[in-house]
Amino acid sequence: MKRGLTGGVAAALAIAGLWFAQGVVGDRIEAASVMAPKFEVDPFWPKPLPNNWLLGSAIGISIDSRDHVFITHRPQSLNTRLEVGAATEPPTGYCCEPAPNVLEFDPEGNLVNWWGGPAEGYDWPESNHGITVDHEDNVWIGGNGRNDAHILKFTRDGEFIAQYGEPGMPVDSNSTEHFGRVAEVSIDAENDLAYVADGYSHKRVAVLDVQTGEMLRFWGAYGNAPSDEDLGRYDPAAEPAQQFRNPVHCAQPTHDGLVYVCDRVNNRIQVFTAEGEFVEEVFIAPETLGDGAVWDLDFSKDEDQKWIYLVDGKNQRVYVIERATLEIVTTFGAGGRQPGQFFGVHSVAVDSKGNLYTTETYEGKRLQKFVYKGLAPVTASQQGTPWPAAEL
Repeated sequence: MKRGLTGGVAAALAIAGLWFAQGVVGDRIEAASVMAPKFEVDPFWPKPLPNNWLLGSAIGISIDSRDHVFITHRPQSLNTRLEVGAATEPPTGYCCEPAPNVLEFDPEGNLVNWWGGPAEGYDWPESNHGITVDHEDNVWIGGNGRNDAHILKFTRDGEFIAQYGEPGMPVDSNSTEHFGRVAEVSIDAENDLAYVADGYSHKRVAVLDVQTGEMLRFWGAYGNAPSDEDLGRYDPAAEPAQQFRNPVHCAQPTHDGLVYVCDRVNNRIQVFTAEGEFVEEVFIAPETLGDGAVWDLDFSKDEDQKWIYLVDGKNQRVYVIERATLEIVTTFGAGGRQPGQFFGVHSVAVDSKGNLYTTETYEGKRLQKFVYKGLAPVTASQQGTPWPAAEL
């Protein structure tokens, strides 16, 4: 279901229901007539963590200039009795201990660095959320805890650089001084801008100067001035909401000056110019209730960024979307705990070779790699688990 600047709803509700049931409109796909990126899960990536460490809910991923993968997770989400008995006093068993908040993996899947958590000089979020490595290899972290109204910036080795905003501030989506439980920060390297999905209390996109943290502008859904009005629960039969619902979960800029926003619970991607002018929107699995279908997205690494990869943590899949048309071409993934399946797939990032990485929140507590295998004919709207092909 697609809606543009001048058009109405571009597909009937019956088609929308088919999207929800099948992931894409399957009868639009003629076998072998459509090409799309193909992926296979690497079940051996990453390598086992050292030090008896265990991941909690993994809620952020980003990739630096060396194709090193940075993730952030929540150690406090681990079950003390069942998962981290070695960290109790006295220990109740040999396994396990919480890993540090930020973990860095090299392309081979080796853990090469770790840091994060409370320390002198800054306010670590109550509930850290999202991680982004910018074009200078500095690391940005937000938080969606009740009092998190700020953003932290570190070097890639965890040295503190800056804090923007202060915790404990009131909800005000028109504030230029603080944030409202930030979901994620994304970077426009060419223009030295940071786009903030702000977020779990505020209902807006905010744009910052990367070097100073100064807030330059912000906007709500359709480019409207943001409002903190309670919209109530999402209703798929209602007219599209004129404001974002919480959370505004991503705001990803492109090379050609557009910004793609994850309005998660409204089940839509909204597209804007860099100045916040509304361009178009597309609805994804619009019958989805609860946590919503539009969680995070990244783009393919060709110059035109032809493909959008959208993760859906409610329906447990990745959508492959043609950016020019906003058409879903195929999906992969399924609910489950085996490699290539998902439980709460939350965040996505693409490396320079086109490989795709995901993290899982809630009880998923996992990082996975999907190896890019080039373009291949689309023969199914929903591919299921992208298990590696058998070697001959």
